[in-house]
Amino acid sequence: MSANSVAADRAFPEVQWPTDRIISGAFHYFRTHPDQWATRLHWLALMGLDTVETYVPWNLHEPEPGEYRFSGLADLERYLRLAAAEDLGVIVRPGPYICAEWDNGGLPSWVSYRHRARLRSSDPGFLAEVSRWFNKLLPIIARHQQHLGGPVRMLQLENEYGAFGSDTAYLSALYAMLREAGIEVPVVTSDGPEDYMLSGGSLPGVPATVNFGSRASAAFAQLRAQRPDDPLFCMEFWNGWFDHWGGSHHKRDAADAAGVLEEMLAAGASVNLYMAHGGTNFATWAGANFEPPAARHDGHYLATVTSYDYDAPLDERGAPRDKFYAYREVISRYRPVPELETFDVPLLEQTPTRSDGQPVPLAWVLDQAAEVRSAGPRSFEALGLTHGLVRYSTSLAGPRQPQTLTVEGLADRAHVALDGRRVAVLHRNDPPSFSLALEPGHHRLELTVESMGRVNYGRRIGEQKGILGDVLLDRQAIHGWTMTALSLTAELPELPPAGAADADTVSAFHRFAFDLCEPADTYLDIRGWGKGYAWVNGFALGRYWNVGPQLSLYVPGPVLKGGDNQLVLLELDQKGGPEPELVPAPLYRDS
Repeated sequence: MSANSVAADRAFPEVQWPTDRIISGAFHYFRTHPDQWATRLHWLALMGLDTVETYVPWNLHEPEPGEYRFSGLADLERYLRLAAAEDLGVIVRPGPYICAEWDNGGLPSWVSYRHRARLRSSDPGFLAEVSRWFNKLLPIIARHQQHLGGPVRMLQLENEYGAFGSDTAYLSALYAMLREAGIEVPVVTSDGPEDYMLSGGSLPGVPATVNFGSRASAAFAQLRAQRPDDPLFCMEFWNGWFDHWGGSHHKRDAADAAGVLEEMLAAGASVNLYMAHGGTNFATWAGANFEPPAARHDGHYLATVTSYDYDAPLDERGAPRDKFYAYREVISRYRPVPELETFDVPLLEQTPTRSDGQPVPLAWVLDQAAEVRSAGPRSFEALGLTHGLVRYSTSLAGPRQPQTLTVEGLADRAHVALDGRRVAVLHRNDPPSFSLALEPGHHRLELTVESMGRVNYGRRIGEQKGILGDVLLDRQAIHGWTMTALSLTAELPELPPAGAADADTVSAFHRFAFDLCEPADTYLDIRGWGKGYAWVNGFALGRYWNVGPQLSLYVPGPVLKGGDNQLVLLELDQKGGPEPELVPAPLYRDS
C-alpha cells in the first residue's frame, strides 16, 4: 500500500499486507499481573491463536507530565518478549486514544485538563503532547517488529475515530508519526461498519478494519462497499461484554459466539477476539460511559466495574471456560491447533480473615494532607489529583430557614456532613441537592467527593472530576473553601500503627489479616460491605460497591505470600461489615 495519498510531502516505504490469515485475541498486559502474563499467553496459543492484540494506555505510562513508567503492569517490552516466546505475533494499538473501557480512554487526566476542547484533533497543542509521548513509546515498539526478529506484526491508527470525528488531518499526522518513528509493519484503522464511521475514521492507502459482535456477513459487506480493495478483518469481535455498577452481569452463549467466529473464518477473514482474556481494572483504572440526553432525559453516567472478565474464553484468572473449547474446535477446522494441556494454576479454598486493629477514620487521613484554599471549589485536576477523594470544607453562619443546597457539576459522588454529622449522600445521576436548615452560630460544612471512572467513549471524554461549579444555598454561592485531597490511584495511604486509632465512624479504613501456606489465586468476598476500595499487601485490587453486579474482587496469586497477609478496606458508606473471606469463585448479584 502506498502512503503518498496520506501525506504527499513524505515518502514512506511500501508495506505488504500479510498473506496469511490472522486469528488473534485481545489480551491487555495492563489488566493482568505481570507474573501471570506467560500463562495467559500460553493458553491463548493453545486455543489456536497466532497473534495477540493489546492497547497501550498513555495514562498508565505517563501519569504525570514527563514521568514515564515502563515497569510492573506497564512493562510493555516484557509482554512483547513473552508473546514472542510463545511464537505469537502482536497487534499493538498505541492510541493515543484507546477507549477500552479504560479511564478517560487512555488519555492522561492532565492532558485532558490542558486540552479539553481539542482532544483527538489536529490542534497543534494536542498533537505536540502526542508527539512527545510517541517519541518515548514508538521506538520501543519499532525495535520489536517482525522483520527485526520481534513479534509486532501490525499497528492500529487511533481507535474507532469515525464514531467521534472527521479530522483526517489528525489521522494523517498520527500516521506520519508512526512511519517517521520507523514503523514498517502494516498500519490499519478500526471502526464500526457504518458508512459514516468508515468514512470519518479511515484514510486513503491505509487498510480499514471493522468491529462488531454479530451479523459478520453484513458487516463485511458494508466494509466492501466502502473499501472494496481492503482485506476482510474484524479487529474487534465482541464475543462478550463488560458490566456497569448497578447493571446486569453480561454473559454470551459459547455456541452462539462460536457460530459467528465460524462465519468469519469461512469467509476467509482475519479476526481479533475482543476479549480473549479480559482481566481486571485494578486500582482506579476502570472507565465509564455516558448515555446522552437523547437516550435519557438528562443524560446518565454509568461507571464500569472493577472486573473486566468480559465473559472471554479465558476468565478473569486465566482459566479456560466453555467458550475457549468452542473456539478451539472452530479454529481446528481451519488450521492445526496445539495439543491441549491441563490448566493447573492453583486456586485457594475458602479462607477467613481476622480483624487487625481499630478502624482508622478517613477524616484522620485527610487531616494529614496539605490544605488548598480558594474562593470557590476546585476540580481534582486543578488540585493535581487523578483519582481519589477531596474534602471540600467551608463555614456557614446561621440561623437559616430551610434552603436548597445544590452542588453544581458534581463528578461523581459526595458525602455531605454538617458539623461532623452526615446529612446527605449525593450522586451525579440524581438531583445533587437537598434541603438544609441552620441553627444560630457557625457551622462546618464538608463535602467529601469521590471520583469514579472517567468517561472513555464519546463526547464526554476529558471531563474533570470533583465539584465543577458552585455550591449554592438557593441562589447564593458559598465561598471560602478549604480542600484536602487523597489519591487512591494505586498506593495504599499511610495509616497509623494498628490500634493507634479508634473510631466509631462511617468512612474509615478497616484492616484485616490472614495466613496462607502457599499463595494462589482467589476472590475477596465483599458482601455485607457498602462502597469503597481494597488493597492486599499494598496492591490495589480496585473498587467495590454493593449495588453489584460484581460482589467480589479478584486477588492475583502473585500479590499474596506464604505466612501473614494484610487486607485493607476503605469503606465509605457504612460502619464496616462482616469479616471478609477469600473464596474460590467470583460472586455476582444475579448469580
